[in-house]
Amino acid sequence: MAHKIVVIPGDGTGPEIAEVTMGVVEATGVKIDWEIAQAGIDVMKKEGTPLPLATLDSIRKNKVALKAPVTTPIGVGFRSVNVEIRKELDLFVCLRPCKTYNGVRSRYKNIDLVIVRENTEDLYTGVEYSQNSRESREIIKLSNGKVREHSAISVKSISVFATKRIVRYAFEYALKHSRGKVTAVTKANIMKYTDGLFYETAREVAKNYEGKIKYEEKLIDNMCMQLVQKPELYDVIVLPNLYGDILSDLCAGLVGGLGVAPGANLGKDIAVFEAVHGSSPKYKGLNKVNPTALILSAKLMLEYLGEVAAASKLERAVSDVIMERKYVTYDLGGTAGTKEMGQAIIKKL
Repeated sequence: MAHKIVVIPGDGTGPEIAEVTMGVVEATGVKIDWEIAQAGIDVMKKEGTPLPLATLDSIRKNKVALKAPVTTPIGVGFRSVNVEIRKELDLFVCLRPCKTYNGVRSRYKNIDLVIVRENTEDLYTGVEYSQNSRESREIIKLSNGKVREHSAISVKSISVFATKRIVRYAFEYALKHSRGKVTAVTKANIMKYTDGLFYETAREVAKNYEGKIKYEEKLIDNMCMQLVQKPELYDVIVLPNLYGDILSDLCAGLVGGLGVAPGANLGKDIAVFEAVHGSSPKYKGLNKVNPTALILSAKLMLEYLGEVAAASKLERAVSDVIMERKYVTYDLGGTAGTKEMGQAIIKKL
């Protein structure tokens, strides 16, 4: 029976990348029934919103989606279509594997890191108060001089509930994928209550995996230095939302950039797979951009669907094409277009 998958083509270069990725997935032999749904700046003109309710309903119904990059309109609509999808569908895990492939220009070799980022709280809840608002004035008064007058204020929230489930996911992922260590990262020496609660909760969860998975803690500033100096020491890294966002890009830089960085947003029974990079509207229609990130996101999707053999075959095909460097896009040192690179991957399957 075919898997029913929602595809969000997005905008900018998104539709080109989505088309190539769909073709590559079909070439693995896995039967897919695609359902197209819209999000981004193009649909904003028709629907008055960058994320129509019909798109969310489609994902809820079909449970799995593959999303190409979208542009979030400036000054209207949601702060981020991506954030809104995660929030509305309670996709509490942001999973971002970062792996080196021979042929991708990088200062490092043999990196195989996994970022597990909490997706639903921290500063991303959007609880903010403008300067001189009633709320900000009250908080300034309560701070006893710690917060200056005329400050805008954001509220950072870390809960036991959200921390427990994201850390548990990180350990379960490590077990399932035969990984040896989980590193929790915060700035708890400064944010003793919020980040301190993250560590406190993580330690409680870690007790359930003693003797199976090693657990350690690092501060975010030190972790950035550690990853640049000796990334080979790390494995699965679990973080609150903001630190996870920053470290995801740092780790993508270690392996060659966002063009080869896949991503997944996972909830209890819903999953959305997406490339980490943006929509690059200036390259729209030029058949120029690298499709690797979305194709590798589709590889994660196939694993999620239980199509493990097809997922492995797909990753090998991508790896072989990149290593040969004959049919790769400009950012990978080649002259091939988006479609040509997709066709080269299909021939390897």
